[in-house]
Amino acid sequence: MPVSQAKVATTAASRYLQQLCKHWSHKFEVEFTAEHGRVPFDGERVCMLEAHPDHLTLRVEAQDEATLIRLERVVIEHLKRFAFREDLGEVQWSRAG
Repeated sequence: MPVSQAKVATTAASRYLQQLCKHWSHKFEVEFTAEHGRVPFDGERVCMLEAHPDHLTLRVEAQDEATLIRLERVVIEHLKRFAFREDLGEVQWSRAG
């Protein structure tokens, strides 16, 4: 499965992690704490989040490249909605090995 990661600079990482996880928990079996989150969208798409004092790490996995690209967009679009008071800049995803 293709995997992609992004590091988003923010001092509100834990808050955004929890907002995203609570948002998606209405549809999916989400697991999260203040520092870690896991959102299994289905059996072949998942997002993992990790909050640090100065950034939020995102990791997405999907069954193919096209689905991975869509998932990256969905995650960032939702994150930017919650972070509307803060300019997160252009988020760069990188493929994990």
